[in-house]
Amino acid sequence: MASPAPGPQERGHDTAAADSTLLADFSLDMTGKLGELASARRCILPGTRVHVGFISGQDPAGRASTARAIKRSGFVPVPVIAARRLRSEAMLREYLGALQAADASGSVLVVAGDPAQPQGPYPDTASVIDSGLLERYGVRQVSVAGHPAGLPAADDKALWSALAGKAAALEQRGLGGSVVTQFGFDPGLVLAWLADARARGVGLLVRVGVPGPASVRLLLSYASRCGVSVSTPAARDYGLSLTGPAATATPDRFIQALASGYDPQVHGEMKLHVNPFGGLTATAEWASQFRNSRSREVSAINTERGGGCSMS
Repeated sequence: MASPAPGPQERGHDTAAADSTLLADFSLDMTGKLGELASARRCILPGTRVHVGFISGQDPAGRASTARAIKRSGFVPVPVIAARRLRSEAMLREYLGALQAADASGSVLVVAGDPAQPQGPYPDTASVIDSGLLERYGVRQVSVAGHPAGLPAADDKALWSALAGKAAALEQRGLGGSVVTQFGFDPGLVLAWLADARARGVGLLVRVGVPGPASVRLLLSYASRCGVSVSTPAARDYGLSLTGPAATATPDRFIQALASGYDPQVHGEMKLHVNPFGGLTATAEWASQFRNSRSREVSAINTERGGGCSMS
């Protein structure tokens, strides 16, 4: 006899538990200064992966110093390497050497970068991986980019081919890997992309890009800048009020819908990467509050069931 379908309480419990689990091991961008990380530290779990931006005009030593400070704060620094911004092999060696000297070269995120044409010998992510330099300087984990919503300058065929090539290059070199996706507003699109990625043989952990709490005006500005389309249904479901640009929107609905539709057998291993567009402190506080509220909801449902178990 088939098992009965889960009732509303069971579905609510499972979704709340999934929400809490997703935020138990999320990663973050650090777009501000180190002082903001210090103020947000109380709300960020130790061991959280914090991305260090590849900022134009900042020298390798400066980026490495930021990575060192992140590690000393109890987090895992993930320096970004923008392939097309590397003017020479020597520039890549200098940056990797500075990271190794700072004991911060274990994990990196390699992206193609914004320039339409490479400024040096590395046209894309795979060329940096294939150089063999990453592992020589102590890199063991490499994150690469994924694009559920596509890119204006590339068709889907090219993007899937690039992702497969990056995954194959990591495997060939014995490097651990993961995918960090662009942020978006449509959980259904993300889940469909994840299912497609798994069907195509991409087995890497995927960290789904999520915008942190920010004003609607700021979110739409970042979406336009990054080539992320925002359909009217997705905007409505996300909670974006297109008539109230000063209002703050949070990703609560997005995460709940993502968790509700997530099937590990179909979508593989999935976590979140939060983009703190509205500031690192505000993002960290929101994540802590959201995670704790969902954990309390699970505890309350367990108590109603008579289990009395604690999530603490």
